[in-house]
Amino acid sequence: MTARARLTSVLAVLAAGVLGIISSTQTWLDVTVADGSSSTLSVSGAAAIPVLAPLSLAVLATGAALSIIGVVLRYVFGILTLVIAAGLLYATAEVAFGRPVTAVSSTVTEATGISGIDAVSDLVSDVSVTPWPFFSLVAWIILICGSVFLLATARRWYRGGRKYDTSTRRATVDGQPLDSIDSWDDLSRGDDPTAPGDAR
Repeated sequence: MTARARLTSVLAVLAAGVLGIISSTQTWLDVTVADGSSSTLSVSGAAAIPVLAPLSLAVLATGAALSIIGVVLRYVFGILTLVIAAGLLYATAEVAFGRPVTAVSSTVTEATGISGIDAVSDLVSDVSVTPWPFFSLVAWIILICGSVFLLATARRWYRGGRKYDTSTRRATVDGQPLDSIDSWDDLSRGDDPTAPGDAR
């Protein structure tokens, strides 16, 4: 269960990060500008949500680090990814289901030289949404589920950083020396059977 929980959490975070990075480079919105020529502008995910790419990279880095960090950092990273997922879910939903003048304003301003939300809103005649914001929404839902699962199971993950567990070492009893079988058992675990019990 512990290995499966760790794998599930890590894969969920990594998948969300990868999908977020990919979607940031794709066209999210096609904007028709009423400037006399009715030109169409393409707005990428990174242009619509400027923090999309850096936060997706942060999620990806978190997923890569999850399997090698301790319990406390797992909880810290779990809370961090949950907050990132909630924020990006809200921002992406605004783009996908609203008429996001703010999301397209930088692209329109760069193309036309006209700035200001009201001026850009008057200039934009139509905004069509591509499937990519919805793919991104799926990524953040996966990240939320993965983060919640991570927080629920983080304490039970197997930690493989210590090769030898001190609880499994056989110590002398009442000062009596270990017999030959015990000595071989200690050697097989990598312990020194001649060392004092409190020095192991």
